[in-house]
Order: sequence, then structure tokens, then C-alpha cells
Amino acid sequence: MEQDDRIKMPQKAKYIIETIAGAGFEAYVVGGCVRDSILGREPMDWDITTSARPDQVKALFSRTIDTGLQHGTVTVMLEGEGFEVTTYRVDGVYEDGRHPKEVRFTPNLEEDLKRRDLTINAMAYNDAEGLVDLFGGIRDMEAGVIRCVGEPGERFGEDALRMLRAIRFSAQLGYGIEDKTLEAIQMLAPTLRKISVERIQTELVKLLLSSHPDYLRTAYQCGVTKVFFPEFDKAMETEQRHPHHCFSVGEHILHSLSFVEADRVLRLTMLFHDIGKPAALTVSGEGITHFYGHEAVSAGMAEEIMRRLKFDNDTIQRVCKLVLYHDYGNGSKPNIKAMRRAVNKMGEGVFPALFAVKRADILAQSSYQRQEKLEKVEKWERLYEEVKAGKQCVSLKSLAVTGSDLIAAGWKPGRELGEVLHVLLELVLDYPECNEKERLLEEAKKYQR
Repeated sequence: MEQDDRIKMPQKAKYIIETIAGAGFEAYVVGGCVRDSILGREPMDWDITTSARPDQVKALFSRTIDTGLQHGTVTVMLEGEGFEVTTYRVDGVYEDGRHPKEVRFTPNLEEDLKRRDLTINAMAYNDAEGLVDLFGGIRDMEAGVIRCVGEPGERFGEDALRMLRAIRFSAQLGYGIEDKTLEAIQMLAPTLRKISVERIQTELVKLLLSSHPDYLRTAYQCGVTKVFFPEFDKAMETEQRHPHHCFSVGEHILHSLSFVEADRVLRLTMLFHDIGKPAALTVSGEGITHFYGHEAVSAGMAEEIMRRLKFDNDTIQRVCKLVLYHDYGNGSKPNIKAMRRAVNKMGEGVFPALFAVKRADILAQSSYQRQEKLEKVEKWERLYEEVKAGKQCVSLKSLAVTGSDLIAAGWKPGRELGEVLHVLLELVLDYPECNEKERLLEEAKKYQR
């Protein structure tokens, strides 16, 4: 094998490989780090595979962690940095679509590489031997193809999540999926039901944050989304016959994903922003489709789906707020009073993302009135900048009077004190010039019993 100058191992990984080799064993960096290096990307992890058994690896290094001894994995710690070192292995029968019944160690690198999922992930490298590419990973990278190692049905039968991983890598790299691999996904998609929602969620988010989030379409076409996200299938099958739209609900969602930056909350918001439209569908006598109230329906469905997929509460809260308000201001003339109230409703931490959401929504619609819509968003954003620049009060946090101030003025702690603070906030949202301590204390006297 020739040395590949594209692969520059970090010194610590080199040290581990040379130490293992010095003891008479084989060792290589393997998998994603090799693939990413060849693509000119910065690898996140440098995993190492070796002919040495876990106990032999542990004997060579002063500090190791037993990460997964049953699968042959030991983490070698060097100056606070961990490197996973895994013994060549052959997996036994997979009984649950995820875990092999048993793992057998092998001294043969080819046996280890042939159990891996995709050809682009089944390459190994060390400086002494160079690149080991037994299954055409380089060939497939040059052709822009995602292909399973060996028989696709066997690989997906071993771990059903590999189907979603194949689609995710396709989206990240902009590659097509080889025909036999694609056919196997279509045939075996229902077996994804064996996979935990946490693992599915991880792959879904990686796909959404990729350069081609619209490749979620492939997951739909293969029957993959039907397993964990049937609401999306319904959206793909719901037409929008209206001057403002030129795509089905699902295709509009897919197009909108590419018009926001690769931010987790923004991409999830676009995924869910119209997910409730099929449930809100009405058709006029002229055959025009309408989706009245779809914002609230979509927000409710987004919460239900995200909880089902085990997203964290903070992400759910942010996404659902943006979904609920994504059409805010569409039917009204931009004005600063409405702007302050909008920020108050949504929260200062979430509100600024709304402009990106609205632009993506518009850009994924038909060209009808597009320029006017974008100009209106710009006007709303200028008003927001004005509110920010003037440090205008939009929440109790920036109200000139606090609960402590009211207590000092003779109010008793309790419900009534909270109510009067909100009354004062309502006043200031309409008239920001009233946000002065003395003025608000005087105003509060009107409500004091």
C-alpha cells in the first residue's frame, strides 16, 4: 500500500500506533477519520483498530479506560485526551437488528473491515503500511456514491440504523446511493422499528444539519420516515393549490430547510413549521387549498413528535415557539408597538431567530408577491433593531419597577403584586416612555387597596 499524504495523524495517535506496533501487533486509524482526512475535513475523532487484544493494549499504556471490553474497546488516555482502541473483531449473529449475539476477536484486518457499514467507512491507515482500502472506498468517493460493504441486506440486517446512516452520509457528502443499497433500504425500512428513538433522533439531526437537508426526501421515498415520522409522509402527500405556493406541503418544508443556516433549532423549526397543514386543510369551492390555524396545529404536533423522539425540553420549547409564531405579522402593517408585544410573547432569547424562519418560509414559496413579503420582514426587523437600540422594555426583566420596589412602597407579597407588575408592563409595552421608576410607582397606587 502507498502512503496517503492526505492523512495527517495527530502525534498522539501516531504514538499509540507505533507503541502497539513496537510490541509486535498491527494497528491503524480506521473509519471516519480516514474518510474525513481524504475529503480534506478535520476529523472529530481518531479511532484505532488493532490485532492486539484489550488486555494486551492495556499492558502497553499507563492509563486506560475499559470503554467496552466485551466489544474489544479500550480508551487510551494521553494527557487528558482519549483514543478508542478496538481489537479486530468478527460479529456473531444479530438477533435484534442492532447487537451481535457474540463478538469474536480476529487477527485479520480484512475480517474486521468487512463487517463495517459503508465502503467509505471501511478504510484503514498507518504511516508504515499506507492506506488499506479493500472494498473500494476511494473509488466510491471519487464517483460520489454511498455503497454498503458486501451485501446491503446483510449490513442493514445487522443494524437497521445503518439505513438512516446511509441516507445521512449521502446528505452530508452530496453523494448518490448505489442502486442495490437503495433497494435494500426500501425493502428493510420497517425493521427500523427495532431501533431506539434516541439513536434515530441523532441521525435525523445530523441529516438536517448537513449540506443537503432536503435529502430527507430519500428517507421518505424509501419508506424510512414512515416508521418514525409518518406526519412527514402525510405532508409530502398534501398538495397546496394556492397562488402563494408551488410545492406540496412536504416539498415546501424540504426547500425551506436549505434557506436557513445549519443551526439545530432553525432547521428543526423549518422541519415542523407547516407539519400541521394536512390536519388543517380546507378546500374552497374554487378548489383553492387553505390551512387556517395551521400554526397552532403545527406547534402542537411539533411538541408531540419531538417528545416522541426524546428531544430535550429547551429545544422543544424554542422550536415550538418559533413554529407557533412563524406567520406572525404577515397580515398586519409593521409597527413598533406590535413589535414590542411580539418580543414579549416569544421571549427575548427566541425572538431574533424569527426573521430567518420567515425568510426561509417565503423563499420556499412561489414567486407570487415574494419581494413584497421579504420587504415586510425587513421592516419588522428594522423595528426590532430600533427596540433593541433604544433598550425599550419588552419584559418584566427590563421593567423599571421590581417586586421589591412595590413591597418597599407598601405592597404585600402575593398574587396581587404579580398582577400589578403585569399591568405596569402592559402600559410600558404601549408607551415605553412610561418606563421610569417614580412614574410606575405612582401608577401602581391606582391598584393598591
